[in-house]
Amino acid sequence: MVRNLNHDTFLVIRYVKRRLTVLIDIEGKHEWRDCIDVPGVRLPRGYYFGTSSVTGDLSDNHDIISLKLYQLTVERSPEEEKRDREVYLPVVDNLRLPGMEAPLEPMSGLALFLIVFFSLVALVFAIVIGVIVYNKWQEQSRKHFY
Repeated sequence: MVRNLNHDTFLVIRYVKRRLTVLIDIEGKHEWRDCIDVPGVRLPRGYYFGTSSVTGDLSDNHDIISLKLYQLTVERSPEEEKRDREVYLPVVDNLRLPGMEAPLEPMSGLALFLIVFFSLVALVFAIVIGVIVYNKWQEQSRKHFY
């Protein structure tokens, strides 16, 4: 959407009261369109903001002309202040990220017993079939007709 345009494209990223909003202006008309709006984002304090225009393959040329960063003063209750101080990792409420699934519950004793039991039955069955096949092969190899 932003390739080979004759005008600059703009991106606004806002993080206010646990809401991350991204707005774009790719038509050069100074009219902002919503790109993404995610409520419940909790970012930790004390981190840095960084950007890069690297595409990896050198297939595109993106120039970051300027960055304007503002810190907004927002009135917070003591409860909100305490909640924000306790964030150590970036989190989004009500959103599951890949690799962040809840741990599985341990198996019950009966399920574990059944798995071990049927595994042993299958192993014994495989050994018996293997012995029968080996004996048949031995019989066939002894019968030589000269």
